[in-house]
Amino acid sequence: MLPLATSYEDLTRNFRWQIPARYNMAAHCLKNEGLALIEVASDGSTTDFSYSDLGRLSARLANVLAAAGLTVGDRLGILLSQGSPCAVSHLAAYRSGLIALPLFGLFGPEALEYRLADSGASAVVTDMAGLVKLEEIRGRLPALKAVFVVGLGKDIDNATRDYDSTLAEASDFHTILDTAADDPAVIIYTSGTTGQPKGALHAQRVLLGHLPGVEMPHHFFPQVGDRFWTPADWAWIGGLFDVLMPALASGVPLIAQRMAKFEPDRAFDLIERFQVKNLFLPPTALKLMRQSSGMARNIRTVASGGESLGAELLDWGRATFGKTINEFYGQTECNLVVGNDAELFPVVPGAMGRAIPGHTVAVIDGEGREVADGEPGLIAIRRPDPVMFLGYWGKPEATAQKFIGDWLVTGDQGWRDEAGYLHFQGRDDDIITSGGYRIGPAEIEDCLLKHPAVAMCAVVGKPDPIRTEIVKAFVVLKPGAQALAPELQDFVKTRLAAHEYPREVEFLDNLPMTATGKIIRRELRGR
Repeated sequence: MLPLATSYEDLTRNFRWQIPARYNMAAHCLKNEGLALIEVASDGSTTDFSYSDLGRLSARLANVLAAAGLTVGDRLGILLSQGSPCAVSHLAAYRSGLIALPLFGLFGPEALEYRLADSGASAVVTDMAGLVKLEEIRGRLPALKAVFVVGLGKDIDNATRDYDSTLAEASDFHTILDTAADDPAVIIYTSGTTGQPKGALHAQRVLLGHLPGVEMPHHFFPQVGDRFWTPADWAWIGGLFDVLMPALASGVPLIAQRMAKFEPDRAFDLIERFQVKNLFLPPTALKLMRQSSGMARNIRTVASGGESLGAELLDWGRATFGKTINEFYGQTECNLVVGNDAELFPVVPGAMGRAIPGHTVAVIDGEGREVADGEPGLIAIRRPDPVMFLGYWGKPEATAQKFIGDWLVTGDQGWRDEAGYLHFQGRDDDIITSGGYRIGPAEIEDCLLKHPAVAMCAVVGKPDPIRTEIVKAFVVLKPGAQALAPELQDFVKTRLAAHEYPREVEFLDNLPMTATGKIIRRELRGR
């Protein structure tokens, strides 16, 4: 989509959006030919999938879902790690006009129950680990008609079926639905500062909206010989729309291996073994890889996002990869709107980059007025924008509160310099950034309060050199009750999500409160 250029100024001057009225993500991806996916098993063995394979399998799954009673607009939960079933499930949803619902394998039963119930999901594709969690909550999900399980072996009943054997019996013939570019296609849940997480609903056009934000940091991606990998979960918008879908749309082979635990030496080995040329590495992965002695000097591009990279990490990246790491910026509601391309303009340590062509990104005040360069304010993106969400699922008031006039307000504070670089200063709310994830405290606090020993609690982010922040919980116990930190940590880890549990727990006699009874989190952060 980006025109070739030798400078950022020429790139932005010559860019025009190409968003057709009718568009379908699956049709876009499946027009390609050749190798699409290299699936790496836990034992290191591999299975190759061509675009023809993905087309055939997604057609079969689309027919299976239709036979299960799913129709246009129904929600399909996808509770799978990196691998062909995850890619096939997304393509099947998009080609059928269903709405995909990516779900982290790290989620516990409570986190899954909230998202499946809030979205009204009709079916889920998962694996054996996911089935165990779903069985615990299934009786409280009346809309859930069917679960398809990778590795089940045989059907349990008509509502719990084996993924592989079910697809093997289905027809290959399926016509991709002629969808509008603005038709809803995917809900990605994002944590907020108050209340439960909100589902950001995106249209089919969201893939086209992402492409410039992939093509610039990866210097006119795709190029001959490109091959993509990320350790990021494909349930995260960073894994799904920064890597999986753009790779499929661009005809670039993708390595699929989700490590149960990220190991830097294994990551370097994988990059070398599969001759990976393009990397998306969240900041936490970079910091862990920095502790290894590994190197990867045949890389074409390295991108990262989630926090600003300092000069030291950029220097390490040049020494290790032979390339400057190109940071980019966005959020679930409006992703990849700011970025870098070190081959087009200098990367400024600490800056997020410049506006990606096609996006109007500014720093505004509380009235929606742009502030002068150098002045702090709210980072915002002007609508309409192809990558911008349609709204929060079932929450029109929350959607309206996300905007000031035609500006979508990110919730991040920052400033822009005279050269157009955006600089991040901090959140204007209580979101915790940990290991590349953005975590809202409300869901964790709600989970902790269900423990019989907890009277009150507050969750904040504590600075951490590896994860940016860790989740820390301040807990007030009920009179006479007893609980140790490991017990509360396991309580959250098993019920909510493994990446959201509090790594530190501090017990207090009381919490700092305002006169109206609100917890003063800034005082807790100050500790």
